[in-house]
Amino acid sequence: MRLFWKDNDPACKIEVPERLTVSHEALVRTGLADRCVSVPVREATDAEILLAHSEEYLEAVKKTPYMSLEDLMELTRQYGDVYFHPNIYHCAKLAAGAALQLVDSVMTGKVRNGMALVRPPGHHSMRSAANGFCVFNNVAIAARYAKQKYGVRSVLYFSWHRYEHQKFWPHLRNSDYDIVGKEKGAGFNINVPWNKVGMENGDYLSVFCHVLLPVAYEFCPDLVLVCAGFDSAIGDPEGEMCATPDVFAHLTHLLMNLAGGKLCAVLEGGYNLTSLAQSVCQTVQTLLGDPVPRPASLNSPCISALESLQCVRSAHKAYWSCLKHAADLPTSTISTKRIKLREGEETTEKGGEEEKDAEEKVWPEPPKRVTPPVCAALVLPDDVACPEGCERFSFSEDLDPLLASKLRYG
Repeated sequence: MRLFWKDNDPACKIEVPERLTVSHEALVRTGLADRCVSVPVREATDAEILLAHSEEYLEAVKKTPYMSLEDLMELTRQYGDVYFHPNIYHCAKLAAGAALQLVDSVMTGKVRNGMALVRPPGHHSMRSAANGFCVFNNVAIAARYAKQKYGVRSVLYFSWHRYEHQKFWPHLRNSDYDIVGKEKGAGFNINVPWNKVGMENGDYLSVFCHVLLPVAYEFCPDLVLVCAGFDSAIGDPEGEMCATPDVFAHLTHLLMNLAGGKLCAVLEGGYNLTSLAQSVCQTVQTLLGDPVPRPASLNSPCISALESLQCVRSAHKAYWSCLKHAADLPTSTISTKRIKLREGEETTEKGGEEEKDAEEKVWPEPPKRVTPPVCAALVLPDDVACPEGCERFSFSEDLDPLLASKLRYG
């Protein structure tokens, strides 16, 4: 991540406003926006932000609208890979508030599910520090908000992320597979480290089917919150992975079977404007209930993905009955980690070439998905008028069995 200052204004090469505009324009262009319910946005309150952040940190961010350029630059240097703009505090409050508005709408039944298009993102933000483009941790705030306001139970955290055996930013030991949580939280922190770039659809689906979904069904959540980071999509300069946009339709569909369909997705990363917009559309179209497309480019998971998967299952077998028969940790003398360590500085030398390859990747436009006609059944008393746009059928009529028991919306 490279941050710089241009014309006395903080600037970033990839976390740009166009991320939101291209995503929204794609939703409008495909007609998906017209099918959605627009949820009003508000700023998160101090009390809500303090659910996940320290008071000292909040007070520091509050001062940014009134800081000079020099002060903003100094504050920026205190944190990792983030920048502060005079408007960042307002935008960060709106991002967190939008996530909370979505939670309210889903939990009260106003909408079945939804996606919040927000920036700045939030998943790297820590309790007392900005980090990785993130100011307030939008989803962490939303999780604690849901616990406080709606009485949802304990939190199960799942993350897959580029790790490369701790050689990739932010180089945190706590992101490895064996960090499972402490004390009462043991087993509720699931890390799936990707130890090589180029992970494909099969790698992501294999982890979903063999780790996340079995544990999630056993956990039985009241609400699903998704940090919708599309830097795992093909062509992304940060993630350097190869998940095609259509796979996000399948991942979303699988999550919609949890928590009675109560799902809130909040935009996080995604820095290739083409794959980002496509992935957002695939996610939203699935949330709207359209059939998912046939999986594209579906290959078997690679050896590195299988190693991560096996390590995670082994690390969590003591905490989840669905994993109790998982194999122990691999004992082979050859592993992707040893190979990686043996490469040494070669990885660093090839970094620029890998980034160039990621930017030049080409993939087909996701196939057009069929939107099925909407039908609903409703029993009405004889003295109640038929709603506009509907047809009334009598059970005595000689009708198709499928139509005889429902009103059709034209």
